[in-house]
Amino acid sequence: MIKDHFTVAVVGCGIVGGGTAKILHEQASDIRNRTGIDFRLKYVCDIRFDNARALGLPESLFVTDYKTVCGDPEVDVVVELIGGKTLAKSVIEEALKSGKSVVTANKALLAAHGTELFGLARENGAAVAFEASCVGGVPIIRTLYDGLLANNINSFIGIINGTCNYILSAMISEKKDYDTVLKEAQKAGLAEADPTLDVTGHDSAHKLAILSSLAFSTDTDLSAIPVEGIDRLDLFDINMADEMGYTVKLLAIAQKTEDGISLCVRPSFIKKDHPLAWVSGSFNAVSVYANNLGHSMYYGQGAGSLPTASAVVSDIISLALGYKETRFDTLRIWPDKNKRLPQLPLDRYSSRYYLRLDVEDKTGVLAQVTHILGKNKIGITEAVQKDPQPQRPVSLVLTTHRTTEAAVRQAAGELRRIPEISKVITLSIVDEAE
Repeated sequence: MIKDHFTVAVVGCGIVGGGTAKILHEQASDIRNRTGIDFRLKYVCDIRFDNARALGLPESLFVTDYKTVCGDPEVDVVVELIGGKTLAKSVIEEALKSGKSVVTANKALLAAHGTELFGLARENGAAVAFEASCVGGVPIIRTLYDGLLANNINSFIGIINGTCNYILSAMISEKKDYDTVLKEAQKAGLAEADPTLDVTGHDSAHKLAILSSLAFSTDTDLSAIPVEGIDRLDLFDINMADEMGYTVKLLAIAQKTEDGISLCVRPSFIKKDHPLAWVSGSFNAVSVYANNLGHSMYYGQGAGSLPTASAVVSDIISLALGYKETRFDTLRIWPDKNKRLPQLPLDRYSSRYYLRLDVEDKTGVLAQVTHILGKNKIGITEAVQKDPQPQRPVSLVLTTHRTTEAAVRQAAGELRRIPEISKVITLSIVDEAE
């Protein structure tokens, strides 16, 4: 039954928590006019309130003990925006055991323990809503559990980390190397002081685990997702991509086959005419391929205080309007209601590939290269030799027909054993619906 008022507690008043509290405090009348429900912010829980005070939030909201929040019978929903997998997990468990539904943006926690927490919610007559955990303010979670229910999803490809996309966009447009752009991004506040989680691809892997669990109705194993980041990319390969009609993006890739699901996070070449190619800066996007709708893409701000808080408040509103009963309890797509589908090893992944070989300019090297590729049944679609530049050797650039990751890895290993080849770089190519 829909109530005429809904009481909210926000735990964690950092960037997103502060934005959420600000929306609830300052825009309550606008939300009430649109929904007919009075959303009442009763608590802002944290150990420090510098940000809360800077936002002008009333001191009367401030508490330091999350158990006060979870134990208050007036509170309808606890919004966990602490982050991390320790204290945040305790807060969510305490709230759910108290019969209170939870809204969270905690991608790392949900990727690792989502199935467990969903089950705990059901045991206690509560629900978990998590739109803000993936792709910031872009409503991709709601799209998967609502808008695309009439479809079987075959695959999706996402640019789902704003920091990486900003760095790659700057490398492409400004022709600067990775280290230079990273330092500039950190100075501008667009990359964390410790950017490891973002640039190594693991932040994207968390989001991929959550999205694939809904898209394919499975309990996804985060630890089984192969991950490669952008921290080892060379500006030479990014410039070659541009020259060959591609751009480089860090992609989260998910495919469903008869044998299981194939998931990976990796930097890839993508054709400039693909809709994802023009997603630049800190923006995010997800391309979804479904049996009835075909291709659709969801684009917008992937991070930031108010864009992400917008998704959090949207979840709060959904809970007040019956999300628990109409979606969380009813639908069968949730990972805790389904068995884990086999996750295929990366060796089974199929793609076209870009290969860059740094070689000594000697007779017979190319013949050895083509022999090894042919032996591994890898066909070449294009070959370009770049003359040596200052502090760079001769580079032989190849693109292949569609083949498997296993074949490319085997060939790359054999190529590295040729004395005249000093480096072998491989990147997958996405230039058609995956």
